[in-house]
Order: sequence, then C-alpha cells, then structure tokens
Amino acid sequence: MARNAEKAMTTLARWRAAKEAESGDKDRRPYLASECTDLSKCEKWRLEIIREISKKVAQIQNAGLGEFRIRDLNDEINKLLREKRHWENQISALGGPHYRRYGPKMFDSEGREVPGNRGYKYFGAAKDLPGVRELFEQEPPPPPRKTRAELMRDIDADYYGYRDDDDGILLPLEEKAERLAIQQAVTEWKERQARGETVVEDEEDDIYPAEADADDAAKQASSEDPMGLLGPRFTAHVPVPTQKDIEAALLRKKKQELLEKYGI
Repeated sequence: MARNAEKAMTTLARWRAAKEAESGDKDRRPYLASECTDLSKCEKWRLEIIREISKKVAQIQNAGLGEFRIRDLNDEINKLLREKRHWENQISALGGPHYRRYGPKMFDSEGREVPGNRGYKYFGAAKDLPGVRELFEQEPPPPPRKTRAELMRDIDADYYGYRDDDDGILLPLEEKAERLAIQQAVTEWKERQARGETVVEDEEDDIYPAEADADDAAKQASSEDPMGLLGPRFTAHVPVPTQKDIEAALLRKKKQELLEKYGI
C-alpha cells in the first residue's frame, strides 16, 4: 500500500510538472490588459477572471468564515471585477464585442434596474457585516408637503363654523335652554311682584344721540372752533342694505353677465 501511494504521488508530481512545463511563463495572465494584443487571448483571460469571480462569490456566501476573511474575499471580488472591466475595454479596442454595453443588467431587491455598475459592491455575507448593513437600510421618504392651493381647497364654510347649526342638534338645545331661561326670569319677576318689590329694568345706553344732542354738540364745537380747523366731532353712519337689496343687486349682476355672455 505504501508503494502504491508513493507511485500515485510520483505520477501526480510528474503530471503537475508536465502541466507547468506546458503552460510556462508565456501563458501567465498579464498584469495590464493593454499589454495583450491578441483578441483570442483576451477572451481567454476574461473567461478565467469570470470563473475566479464565481468561485469567490460562492465562498463569500458562507457567513461562518469570519469578518476578516469575508472582507478580504469581498475586496478580491471587487478587484477582479475591475480587472474584468479592463479586459473588456481591451477587447472592445481590438474590435471584439462590447460586453459592457450588451452585458447582463443588475437589479436591486425590488426588481428595479440599477442605474450604474461602477463603485464598490458587497456580496453574500458581506452585506450583513457591521457598518455595511446600515448602507442598505434606506430611510422612508418624507411625506410630500401640500401646496398652498391644496391646503386652501379644504377651507370652506364648515372650516369657519358657519354651518354648525345645520346639523339639527344645536338649535333644539338652544331653544330648550332659552325657554328655561325665560321661564326662570318670569318666575323671579312674579315672586318680586308678590313681595311688593319694584322691578327696575336695566336701560341700555343709547349710542346714537338724539338730534337735539347732536345740534348742541355741533353748536358747542363751532363755538370752540370758529374756523372749523378741528373738523367734525361725530361719525356719520352709512345705512346698511337689507337682504332684499342684496338679492336685487345679485340678480342684476347675474342678468348683466348672461347678457354679456350671449352678446345681447
């Protein structure tokens, strides 16, 4: 058994020596892609790089390799990707196919196409490394801010409380409270009358002076200011239009708009 093992090792050693003699230094991959001017060899080196990338991508899927080994593998994969890009550029310069233009596209986790294939990439277990996981966690976009027109669209009479009485709840409550207040006031007045007390009603202040008072004020002002430099001492109140006047004005305006619209 020992003799057979020695023979196998000897045969293996001879085979490896023969392969190394066949390959020699001339088949070693050049350091720079621009040094190779043979299109077939460029294709060969490109395929060799792709095989190396595939092996290392399969290895980096194992999370048990350790953080340092995973980082080294990820660096080696990125280095091979850059080298593959150089060989593809050299192939294009020698008249070969444009792999970068017609190559497979990269997609993200949601199926959207990645806009570019440049930059440092993370593969396999390297995405779960500390400090890398945060790069892939995107914050949710902030809610879109409404424009001024969109905010004003929701402002109507209900916003200002003009139609609070239309719900049919507030008016009955107010009427009930009003009846109770009137009934209580009448009861108190009857009790005072029964006790013989005189009820003095509160008189409201007259904010509009009578004509005599206005004349007296004007005479006093004229006596104090004979030249009329101080101006009038009272405010003229403009008559407020009634509801019928407003409806009539709106009707006239509507008729005028219809006449202008139809060219009458």
